[in-house]
Amino acid sequence: MAASKSGFMKDALILFAITLVSGLCLGVVYDVTKAPIEAATIAANNATYKQVLPEAESFDDVEGSTEKIAETADEIANLGFGGVAIESVLEAKDASGEVVGHVINSLSNDSYGGAVKLSIGFDADGTITGVGIRETSDTPGLGLKAKDDDYRNQYVGKNCESLSVTKSGSASDTEINAISGATITSNATTNAVNAALYYLHNCLN
Repeated sequence: MAASKSGFMKDALILFAITLVSGLCLGVVYDVTKAPIEAATIAANNATYKQVLPEAESFDDVEGSTEKIAETADEIANLGFGGVAIESVLEAKDASGEVVGHVINSLSNDSYGGAVKLSIGFDADGTITGVGIRETSDTPGLGLKAKDDDYRNQYVGKNCESLSVTKSGSASDTEINAISGATITSNATTNAVNAALYYLHNCLN
């Protein structure tokens, strides 16, 4: 019995040591990789912001926007655009420091593959200057076509309260032509844009 108990304690100590070392190793790896991952994410986001608002040179969070987004979250979620939300709102400035517009990061949880996250550029007049897809898990050849220039460029130049999706192939000033075979994705991206339009017109002071 004593030998059995001793063996059990030995195995427990070995297991504890392995767990401790593994935890320490994971902690070191996390600390080493955290900064490069954050830097890469920031660089990728800035590239998207520049893509959707080429006139701007710098992008900074609008002062007080974190609180404003939290305050208006329920309001935006109940607009009838599905599972949409605003993630962040950025002030865009040119090389001289003059504000030339805004970039609003929004999302819809209703895309075919789950969440689709967008960056929408707006000039000083509220006209859409570009739409970038920051994250999507939709199907290649179908919903993933939302990344294509032909689809995203439909939003450019639009200046309205909201947009809708059409399958007619001849969209009006307030419509977006659906991606063939991917209406769910088309609706999700358009509703994410609609959330940004609403925030721009009603919540951005």
